[in-house]
Amino acid sequence: MSDSGSLLEFRCALITGASSGLGLKYARQLAPCAETLILVARREQLLEEIATDLVTSFPHLRVKIFASDLTRDTGRDHLINSLSQADLYPDLLVNNAGMGDYGEFRSSNWSKTEQMIRLNMEALTHLTHALLPGLITRQGAILNVSSLAGLLPIPDFAVYSATKAYVTSFSEALRLELSDQGVRVLAVCPGPVKTGFGEIARRGRSGKLPVQESFYVPADKVVRDSLRALRLNRPRIYPGLKIAAAAAVIGLLPIAAIRLLMSSRPRRSD
Repeated sequence: MSDSGSLLEFRCALITGASSGLGLKYARQLAPCAETLILVARREQLLEEIATDLVTSFPHLRVKIFASDLTRDTGRDHLINSLSQADLYPDLLVNNAGMGDYGEFRSSNWSKTEQMIRLNMEALTHLTHALLPGLITRQGAILNVSSLAGLLPIPDFAVYSATKAYVTSFSEALRLELSDQGVRVLAVCPGPVKTGFGEIARRGRSGKLPVQESFYVPADKVVRDSLRALRLNRPRIYPGLKIAAAAAVIGLLPIAAIRLLMSSRPRRSD
């Protein structure tokens, strides 16, 4: 059994963005300690392959998949109704689905920007709202994947950083609201992680993300550390020593210093 499996036990865990990246890692690390996993993403065939692999490795596990476009109201409504019809009531909600866009706001494609806003903020909030009554009944948990970027106004990542600031703030406030109802809420704020995020965030094949290699944290560690933090009922975690140290320093800086720091940050180069 994995390290996370020895720490957590859930009857039913729902993971968004479960077909790749951190979402897939959450599925694999939660598989040993959950009775049912609900995997949500857009790519149905990939979800089917992942479900087959998980059940083969963990025969006790029941896996349900839902192909859904969470950027659309209709997609979210269909998912919520389908869960109810199937008598699936999660006691863990992992709001992992998200996307980025790297480049100046003035040259951004509005369609992609709108999708990012809808996925990073609206979908997360909508699913939390819909599933919250059941989470309260079961004294469950909510894990929202935010970002270190939520602490900073980052040029070339302006909208993405703003959406993650929302996720972190929303998580902190919701945690306070639910503190006397037995529902844990954790904001996971990773720095750079090698997933498919960078490929989607870049515009075309140019525009390498200006991140030092030493700041990358393995996806397995991000997930393992965040599941441990959830067990310990921590409000927020920055996985990785360098990322945690950076977050601590940022928290001490006045806004004037942050503006100066961000103005000297390497910019997108095509």
